[in-house]
Amino acid sequence: MQESKQRGRAHALFGTLLTALVALAALLTAAPASHADTTICEQFGTTTIQGRYVVQNNRWGTNATQCITVTNSGFRIAQADGSVPTNGAPKSYPSLFNGCHYTNCSPGTSLPARLSSISSAPTSISYGYGSGAIYDAAYDIWLDPTPRKDGVNRTEIMVWFNHVGGVQPVGSQVGTASVAGRSWQVWSGNNGSNDVLSFVAPSAIDSWNFDVMDFVRQAVSRGLAQDNWYLTSVQAGFEPWQNGAGLAVTSFSSTVNVGGSTPGGPGGGSSACKVAYGTSVWQGGFTADVTVTNTGSSPVDNWKLAFTLPAGQKITSSWSANVSGSSGAVTAGGMAYNASIAPGGQVSFGFQGGYDGTFAKPTGFSLNGTSCTAA
Repeated sequence: MQESKQRGRAHALFGTLLTALVALAALLTAAPASHADTTICEQFGTTTIQGRYVVQNNRWGTNATQCITVTNSGFRIAQADGSVPTNGAPKSYPSLFNGCHYTNCSPGTSLPARLSSISSAPTSISYGYGSGAIYDAAYDIWLDPTPRKDGVNRTEIMVWFNHVGGVQPVGSQVGTASVAGRSWQVWSGNNGSNDVLSFVAPSAIDSWNFDVMDFVRQAVSRGLAQDNWYLTSVQAGFEPWQNGAGLAVTSFSSTVNVGGSTPGGPGGGSSACKVAYGTSVWQGGFTADVTVTNTGSSPVDNWKLAFTLPAGQKITSSWSANVSGSSGAVTAGGMAYNASIAPGGQVSFGFQGGYDGTFAKPTGFSLNGTSCTAA
Protein backbone atom coordinates (compact mmCIF):
# COMPACT_ATOMS: atom_id res chain seq x y z
CA MET A 1 0.00 0.00 0.00
CA GLN A 2 2.85 2.40 0.90
CA GLU A 3 4.61 1.61 -2.41
CA SER A 4 1.38 2.37 -4.25
CA LYS A 5 1.05 5.74 -2.53
CA GLN A 6 4.66 6.66 -3.38
CA ARG A 7 4.08 5.77 -7.03
CA GLY A 8 0.88 7.82 -6.96
CA ARG A 9 2.77 10.83 -5.57
CA ALA A 10 5.49 10.40 -8.22
CA HIS A 11 2.92 10.22 -10.98
CA ALA A 12 1.16 13.31 -9.64
CA LEU A 13 4.44 15.24 -9.40
CA PHE A 14 5.39 14.23 -12.96
CA GLY A 15 1.95 15.27 -14.20
CA THR A 16 2.21 18.67 -12.52
CA LEU A 17 5.68 19.23 -13.95
CA LEU A 18 4.56 18.19 -17.43
CA THR A 19 1.58 20.58 -17.27
CA ALA A 20 3.83 23.44 -16.23
CA LEU A 21 6.26 22.71 -19.07
CA VAL A 22 3.42 22.62 -21.63
CA ALA A 23 2.05 25.92 -20.33
CA LEU A 24 5.51 27.51 -20.48
CA ALA A 25 6.03 26.28 -24.04
CA ALA A 26 2.66 27.70 -25.06
CA LEU A 27 3.50 31.04 -23.47
CA LEU A 28 6.83 31.24 -25.26
CA THR A 29 5.20 30.33 -28.56
CA ALA A 30 2.46 32.94 -28.17
CA ALA A 31 4.73 35.77 -27.05
CA PRO A 32 5.65 38.16 -29.86
CA ALA A 33 9.28 38.25 -30.85
CA SER A 34 11.02 41.32 -29.51
CA HIS A 35 12.26 43.87 -32.05
CA ALA A 36 15.95 44.62 -31.90
CA ASP A 37 16.69 48.19 -32.91
CA THR A 38 18.55 48.43 -36.22
CA THR A 39 21.13 51.09 -37.05
CA ILE A 40 21.44 52.21 -40.67
CA CYS A 41 24.36 54.36 -41.83
CA GLU A 42 24.33 53.51 -45.56
CA GLN A 43 23.49 56.55 -47.67
CA PHE A 44 20.22 55.14 -49.00
CA GLY A 45 19.91 52.19 -46.63
CA THR A 46 16.40 50.95 -45.79
CA THR A 47 14.55 48.42 -43.68
CA THR A 48 10.90 47.62 -42.95
CA ILE A 49 8.91 47.81 -39.73
CA GLN A 50 5.57 46.31 -38.73
CA GLY A 51 5.58 44.43 -42.03
CA ARG A 52 4.12 47.47 -43.81
CA TYR A 53 6.36 50.58 -43.73
CA VAL A 54 9.80 51.29 -45.19
CA VAL A 55 12.29 53.31 -43.14
CA GLN A 56 15.06 55.05 -45.11
CA ASN A 57 18.24 56.91 -44.17
CA ASN A 58 18.02 58.90 -47.43
CA ARG A 59 21.18 61.03 -47.08
CA TRP A 60 21.21 62.72 -50.46
CA GLY A 61 22.62 66.23 -49.98
CA THR A 62 25.91 65.64 -48.15
CA ASN A 63 28.81 63.19 -47.90
CA ALA A 64 28.95 63.52 -44.10
CA THR A 65 27.94 60.55 -41.96
CA GLN A 66 24.30 60.11 -41.01
CA CYS A 67 22.96 57.14 -39.05
CA ILE A 68 19.43 56.35 -37.94
CA THR A 69 18.31 53.88 -35.31
CA VAL A 70 15.14 52.12 -36.39
CA THR A 71 12.64 51.05 -33.74
CA ASN A 72 9.47 49.01 -34.07
CA SER A 73 7.38 52.21 -34.22
CA GLY A 74 9.65 54.67 -36.04
CA PHE A 75 13.25 55.89 -35.93
CA ARG A 76 15.58 58.41 -34.37
CA ILE A 77 18.60 60.11 -35.85
CA ALA A 78 21.63 58.76 -34.02
CA GLN A 79 24.33 60.69 -35.87
CA ALA A 80 24.06 63.61 -38.31
CA ASP A 81 27.41 65.13 -39.13
CA GLY A 82 28.03 68.16 -41.31
CA SER A 83 25.90 71.06 -42.44
CA VAL A 84 24.69 72.78 -45.61
CA PRO A 85 23.68 76.43 -46.20
CA THR A 86 20.19 77.21 -44.94
CA ASN A 87 19.32 79.17 -48.08
CA GLY A 88 19.47 75.98 -50.14
CA ALA A 89 18.24 72.41 -50.02
CA PRO A 90 18.55 70.29 -46.85
CA LYS A 91 21.19 67.58 -46.53
CA SER A 92 18.85 64.59 -46.20
CA TYR A 93 15.34 63.34 -45.54
CA PRO A 94 15.46 60.40 -43.10
CA SER A 95 11.90 59.16 -43.11
CA LEU A 96 9.47 56.28 -43.30
CA PHE A 97 6.80 55.76 -45.90
CA ASN A 98 3.76 53.93 -47.20
CA GLY A 99 3.81 53.59 -50.98
CA CYS A 100 6.56 53.57 -53.58
CA HIS A 101 9.81 55.57 -53.58
CA TYR A 102 12.33 55.08 -56.40
CA THR A 103 11.06 51.52 -57.15
CA ASN A 104 11.07 50.57 -53.46
CA CYS A 105 7.45 49.85 -52.49
CA SER A 106 6.34 49.19 -48.93
CA PRO A 107 4.91 45.70 -48.22
CA GLY A 108 1.21 45.33 -49.06
CA THR A 109 0.73 48.97 -50.05
CA SER A 110 -2.34 49.99 -52.06
CA LEU A 111 -0.34 52.79 -53.69
CA PRO A 112 -0.14 54.14 -56.32
CA ALA A 113 -3.90 54.79 -56.31
CA ARG A 114 -5.98 57.11 -58.47
CA LEU A 115 -7.15 60.09 -56.41
CA SER A 116 -10.77 59.71 -57.53
CA SER A 117 -10.77 56.14 -56.17
CA ILE A 118 -9.57 57.06 -52.66
CA SER A 119 -12.36 57.44 -50.12
CA SER A 120 -10.03 58.42 -47.27
CA ALA A 121 -6.37 58.19 -46.26
CA PRO A 122 -6.22 58.39 -42.46
CA THR A 123 -2.78 58.80 -40.95
CA SER A 124 -1.10 59.59 -37.65
CA ILE A 125 2.36 60.82 -36.77
CA SER A 126 4.24 61.67 -33.58
CA TYR A 127 7.53 63.57 -33.54
CA GLY A 128 10.26 63.91 -30.95
CA TYR A 129 12.18 67.19 -31.19
CA GLY A 130 15.69 67.71 -29.89
CA SER A 131 17.93 70.75 -29.65
CA GLY A 132 20.97 72.07 -31.45
CA ALA A 133 19.75 71.31 -34.97
CA ILE A 134 18.39 73.35 -37.87
CA TYR A 135 15.62 71.38 -39.54
CA ASP A 136 12.00 71.00 -40.51
CA ALA A 137 9.73 68.12 -39.50
CA ALA A 138 7.88 67.34 -42.71
CA TYR A 139 5.08 65.04 -43.82
CA ASP A 140 5.35 64.54 -47.60
CA ILE A 141 2.53 63.63 -49.99
CA TRP A 142 3.53 62.75 -53.57
CA LEU A 143 1.22 63.05 -56.60
CA ASP A 144 1.76 62.21 -60.26
CA PRO A 145 -0.34 61.99 -63.45
CA THR A 146 0.80 58.35 -63.81
CA PRO A 147 0.95 55.42 -61.34
CA ARG A 148 4.66 56.03 -61.04
CA LYS A 149 6.83 53.89 -58.79
CA ASP A 150 10.22 55.37 -59.72
CA GLY A 151 11.82 58.78 -59.96
CA VAL A 152 10.43 62.20 -59.10
CA ASN A 153 6.68 62.85 -59.07
CA ARG A 154 5.06 65.93 -60.58
CA THR A 155 3.72 67.50 -57.35
CA GLU A 156 4.98 67.35 -53.78
CA ILE A 157 2.80 68.46 -50.87
CA MET A 158 4.77 69.21 -47.72
CA VAL A 159 3.16 69.61 -44.30
CA TRP A 160 5.63 71.26 -41.93
CA PHE A 161 4.85 70.24 -38.34
CA ASN A 162 7.81 72.22 -37.00
CA HIS A 163 10.87 74.14 -38.19
CA VAL A 164 13.89 75.57 -36.40
CA GLY A 165 16.63 77.93 -37.53
CA GLY A 166 15.01 80.27 -40.03
CA VAL A 167 14.60 77.75 -42.85
CA GLN A 168 11.64 78.14 -45.20
CA PRO A 169 9.84 76.11 -47.87
CA VAL A 170 10.41 76.22 -51.61
CA GLY A 171 8.94 79.26 -53.36
CA SER A 172 7.08 82.03 -51.59
CA GLN A 173 4.12 82.41 -49.27
CA VAL A 174 0.88 82.75 -51.25
CA GLY A 175 -1.57 83.09 -48.37
CA THR A 176 -3.06 81.17 -45.49
CA ALA A 177 -5.57 78.33 -45.32
CA SER A 178 -7.57 76.26 -42.88
CA VAL A 179 -7.02 72.59 -43.64
CA ALA A 180 -8.21 69.64 -41.56
CA GLY A 181 -9.24 72.00 -38.76
CA ARG A 182 -5.89 73.78 -38.46
CA SER A 183 -4.52 77.08 -39.76
CA TRP A 184 -1.49 77.08 -42.05
CA GLN A 185 0.79 79.39 -43.95
CA VAL A 186 0.69 78.30 -47.59
CA TRP A 187 3.80 78.36 -49.79
CA SER A 188 4.05 77.48 -53.46
CA GLY A 189 7.01 77.06 -55.81
CA ASN A 190 9.11 74.71 -57.91
CA ASN A 191 12.47 73.21 -56.94
CA GLY A 192 13.57 72.59 -60.52
CA SER A 193 12.28 69.02 -60.53
CA ASN A 194 8.70 69.26 -59.31
CA ASP A 195 6.03 71.62 -58.03
CA VAL A 196 5.97 72.03 -54.26
CA LEU A 197 2.93 73.09 -52.22
CA SER A 198 3.80 73.57 -48.54
CA PHE A 199 1.62 74.05 -45.45
CA VAL A 200 3.54 75.48 -42.51
CA ALA A 201 2.18 75.26 -38.96
CA PRO A 202 2.48 78.58 -37.08
CA SER A 203 3.68 76.67 -34.00
CA ALA A 204 5.11 73.21 -33.42
CA ILE A 205 2.80 70.18 -33.64
CA ASP A 206 4.07 67.17 -31.66
CA SER A 207 1.50 64.63 -32.90
CA TRP A 208 -1.63 64.63 -35.03
CA ASN A 209 -4.19 62.37 -36.70
CA PHE A 210 -5.56 63.62 -40.03
CA ASP A 211 -6.77 62.65 -43.50
CA VAL A 212 -4.14 63.02 -46.23
CA MET A 213 -6.92 63.73 -48.73
CA ASP A 214 -7.68 67.08 -47.06
CA PHE A 215 -4.31 68.31 -48.31
CA VAL A 216 -4.65 66.56 -51.66
CA ARG A 217 -7.88 68.49 -52.28
CA GLN A 218 -5.95 71.70 -51.72
CA ALA A 219 -3.52 70.76 -54.49
CA VAL A 220 -6.43 69.93 -56.81
CA SER A 221 -8.23 73.20 -56.07
CA ARG A 222 -5.03 75.15 -56.78
CA GLY A 223 -4.46 73.47 -60.14
CA LEU A 224 -1.40 71.49 -58.99
CA ALA A 225 -3.10 68.11 -59.43
CA GLN A 226 -6.22 66.57 -60.94
CA ASP A 227 -8.58 63.92 -59.62
CA ASN A 228 -7.40 61.46 -62.30
CA TRP A 229 -3.82 61.72 -60.97
CA TYR A 230 -2.30 59.20 -58.54
CA LEU A 231 -1.20 59.26 -54.93
CA THR A 232 2.13 57.41 -55.03
CA SER A 233 3.43 57.67 -51.46
CA VAL A 234 3.13 59.38 -48.10
CA GLN A 235 6.26 59.93 -46.04
CA ALA A 236 7.15 61.38 -42.65
CA GLY A 237 10.52 62.48 -41.35
CA PHE A 238 12.98 65.35 -41.02
CA GLU A 239 14.92 67.63 -43.36
CA PRO A 240 18.04 68.71 -41.44
CA TRP A 241 20.36 71.46 -42.60
CA GLN A 242 22.68 71.35 -39.60
CA ASN A 243 23.18 68.47 -37.16
CA GLY A 244 19.98 66.55 -36.35
CA ALA A 245 20.99 63.89 -33.83
CA GLY A 246 18.13 63.18 -31.42
CA LEU A 247 15.26 64.01 -33.79
CA ALA A 248 12.78 61.15 -33.91
CA VAL A 249 9.58 59.86 -35.39
CA THR A 250 8.13 58.01 -32.43
CA SER A 251 5.05 56.59 -34.17
CA PHE A 252 3.54 56.48 -37.64
CA SER A 253 0.52 54.93 -39.31
CA SER A 254 -0.95 55.26 -42.79
CA THR A 255 -3.96 53.65 -44.45
CA VAL A 256 -5.35 54.38 -47.91
CA ASN A 257 -8.97 53.33 -48.37
CA VAL A 258 -9.71 52.76 -52.03
CA GLY A 259 -13.20 52.47 -53.55
CA GLY A 260 -16.68 52.56 -52.10
CA SER A 261 -17.22 56.28 -51.66
CA THR A 262 -16.40 59.74 -52.85
CA PRO A 263 -13.00 61.14 -51.91
CA GLY A 264 -13.30 63.27 -48.84
CA GLY A 265 -16.27 61.82 -47.03
CA PRO A 266 -18.01 58.63 -45.96
CA GLY A 267 -20.82 57.35 -48.09
CA GLY A 268 -20.10 59.79 -50.88
CA GLY A 269 -20.88 58.00 -54.12
CA SER A 270 -20.40 59.76 -57.46
CA SER A 271 -19.03 63.27 -57.24
CA ALA A 272 -19.64 64.61 -60.77
CA CYS A 273 -20.56 68.25 -60.21
CA LYS A 274 -21.27 71.66 -61.67
CA VAL A 275 -20.80 75.03 -59.96
CA ALA A 276 -22.55 78.34 -60.70
CA TYR A 277 -20.75 81.32 -59.13
CA GLY A 278 -22.77 84.52 -59.31
CA THR A 279 -21.50 87.82 -57.93
CA SER A 280 -22.58 91.34 -57.14
CA VAL A 281 -19.57 93.68 -57.09
CA TRP A 282 -19.06 97.27 -55.93
CA GLN A 283 -15.97 99.32 -55.20
CA GLY A 284 -14.00 97.38 -52.58
CA GLY A 285 -16.73 94.82 -51.83
CA PHE A 286 -18.71 91.94 -53.26
CA THR A 287 -21.18 89.15 -52.55
CA ALA A 288 -21.04 85.68 -54.10
CA ASP A 289 -23.95 83.28 -54.54
CA VAL A 290 -22.74 79.74 -55.19
CA THR A 291 -24.88 76.84 -56.41
CA VAL A 292 -23.45 73.33 -56.51
CA THR A 293 -25.23 70.71 -58.62
CA ASN A 294 -24.64 66.99 -58.23
CA THR A 295 -24.63 65.70 -61.82
CA GLY A 296 -23.73 62.17 -60.73
CA SER A 297 -25.91 59.15 -60.05
CA SER A 298 -25.30 58.83 -56.28
CA PRO A 299 -25.71 61.20 -53.32
CA VAL A 300 -22.74 63.29 -52.24
CA ASP A 301 -22.73 63.15 -48.45
CA ASN A 302 -20.74 65.49 -46.21
CA TRP A 303 -19.95 67.66 -49.22
CA LYS A 304 -17.02 70.05 -49.21
CA LEU A 305 -16.41 72.52 -52.02
CA ALA A 306 -12.81 73.74 -52.31
CA PHE A 307 -11.68 76.77 -54.28
CA THR A 308 -9.09 79.53 -54.15
CA LEU A 309 -10.00 83.20 -53.91
CA PRO A 310 -7.94 85.47 -56.17
CA ALA A 311 -5.30 87.61 -54.47
CA GLY A 312 -6.65 90.60 -52.57
CA GLN A 313 -10.04 89.07 -51.72
CA LYS A 314 -11.19 88.29 -48.19
CA ILE A 315 -14.46 86.79 -46.91
CA THR A 316 -16.09 88.68 -44.03
CA SER A 317 -19.34 86.71 -43.56
CA SER A 318 -21.15 83.70 -45.03
CA TRP A 319 -24.51 81.89 -44.97
CA SER A 320 -25.95 78.43 -45.60
CA ALA A 321 -22.52 76.75 -45.35
CA ASN A 322 -19.63 76.24 -42.97
CA VAL A 323 -16.82 78.20 -44.59
CA SER A 324 -13.20 77.74 -43.48
CA GLY A 325 -10.50 80.08 -44.70
CA SER A 326 -11.13 83.75 -45.40
CA SER A 327 -8.53 84.29 -48.13
CA GLY A 328 -6.53 82.11 -50.48
CA ALA A 329 -7.69 78.50 -50.22
CA VAL A 330 -11.30 78.26 -49.00
CA THR A 331 -13.46 75.25 -48.19
CA ALA A 332 -17.25 75.43 -47.84
CA GLY A 333 -19.11 72.48 -46.32
CA GLY A 334 -22.69 71.51 -45.67
CA MET A 335 -24.59 72.33 -42.50
CA ALA A 336 -26.85 69.92 -40.63
CA TYR A 337 -29.82 70.60 -42.89
CA ASN A 338 -27.99 70.53 -46.25
CA ALA A 339 -25.09 68.11 -45.72
CA SER A 340 -26.10 65.82 -48.60
CA ILE A 341 -26.67 66.59 -52.28
CA ALA A 342 -29.02 64.11 -53.97
CA PRO A 343 -28.38 62.95 -57.56
CA GLY A 344 -29.48 65.81 -59.79
CA GLY A 345 -29.95 67.99 -56.71
CA GLN A 346 -28.48 71.33 -55.76
CA VAL A 347 -27.26 73.18 -52.70
CA SER A 348 -26.70 76.94 -52.50
CA PHE A 349 -24.72 79.14 -50.16
CA GLY A 350 -23.18 82.59 -50.22
CA PHE A 351 -20.71 84.96 -48.67
CA GLN A 352 -19.73 88.60 -48.57
CA GLY A 353 -16.25 90.03 -48.72
CA GLY A 354 -13.90 92.80 -49.68
CA TYR A 355 -11.17 93.11 -52.28
CA ASP A 356 -8.21 95.19 -53.38
CA GLY A 357 -7.25 95.89 -56.96
CA THR A 358 -9.20 94.30 -59.80
CA PHE A 359 -12.02 91.89 -58.95
CA ALA A 360 -11.94 88.36 -60.42
CA LYS A 361 -13.75 85.07 -59.86
CA PRO A 362 -12.12 81.80 -58.77
CA THR A 363 -11.00 79.72 -61.74
CA GLY A 364 -11.53 76.22 -60.37
CA PHE A 365 -13.68 74.27 -57.93
CA SER A 366 -13.51 70.74 -56.56
CA LEU A 367 -16.21 68.82 -54.72
CA ASN A 368 -14.82 66.27 -52.24
CA GLY A 369 -11.59 66.19 -54.20
CA THR A 370 -13.04 66.00 -57.73
CA SER A 371 -12.95 68.92 -60.16
CA CYS A 372 -16.28 70.53 -61.07
CA THR A 373 -17.31 72.13 -64.35
CA ALA A 374 -18.49 75.75 -64.47
CA ALA A 375 -22.21 76.23 -65.00
